[in-house]
Amino acid sequence: MTQQTALVTGASSGIGQACALRLARLGWRVFAAVRNPAAGEALKQKHSNITSLILDVTDEAQIRTAVEQVGKAVGAAGLQGLVNNAGIAVAAPLEFIPIDELRRQLEVNVVAQMAVTQAFLPLLRQGHGRIVNMSSVGGKSVVPMLGPYSASKYALEALSDALRMELMPSGIHVAIIEPASIKTPIWDKSLAAADELERKMSPKAQEVYGVPMANMRKLAVASNRTGVPASAVAKAVTHALTANQPKVRYLVGNARGRVQTLANLLPARWRDRLLVGMLWREPKNRLKMKPMGALHSSCRIQS
Repeated sequence: MTQQTALVTGASSGIGQACALRLARLGWRVFAAVRNPAAGEALKQKHSNITSLILDVTDEAQIRTAVEQVGKAVGAAGLQGLVNNAGIAVAAPLEFIPIDELRRQLEVNVVAQMAVTQAFLPLLRQGHGRIVNMSSVGGKSVVPMLGPYSASKYALEALSDALRMELMPSGIHVAIIEPASIKTPIWDKSLAAADELERKMSPKAQEVYGVPMANMRKLAVASNRTGVPASAVAKAVTHALTANQPKVRYLVGNARGRVQTLANLLPARWRDRLLVGMLWREPKNRLKMKPMGALHSSCRIQS
């Protein structure tokens, strides 16, 4: 059989690296897209089936160069897999987030994903390939302070669904991976970025959102510490690329994903009050709120 070939974006660490390594160990030829040449060289040393590729998914010129390099390497066989994994997480209250940061969040996690997909679709058609888009449980359920990130993942979910239907007649399947709590460096990077954003915020922003931002930071640290390894996501990605009947969506992670899914079944105002009560709680002074039972008569299920 001809060796299968896949491109994995954002492969320098975390989920992307785990996907590249798992596919390589299964015999795939993997083009691991990274922004840092040193990271690419380090990844190449981990397995002989890995070829590093310099690719910033927001750089149109680099995308064109990547298509040329991969196309020349695979020839008539084309590409059998595209894993759109590259992404960032911007955390900040919407009232005070710099608009340029919101644009950057959407540019990297939404627009760039479609730019890469469009560019590689001719090779995917040629190779009867599949597309795997890395979403998140945050693409189904939003929490305060993570509005920008969730907005990008909600959008990616919608684009993935549309793309799956549009490409169905061509035989190209599109799968969505929805990781929950995963041990990955993205949250270390995001916390550092969030700290920098917070330092630049006005005293008013600190006054209004200081407590929930601090609580959200603690939750992110705890989530990263107790999350499942990135290899679990890589396993789901492999299934999406190789199974005779791949799923449309793969929820991966520990109980947090199931809890968020269940929370979405609550009436909207109940869920809102639950999250606000948790995040706006002072360390030794819980926010005073009505008992949940008192809300029953006045709340209706909302979408």
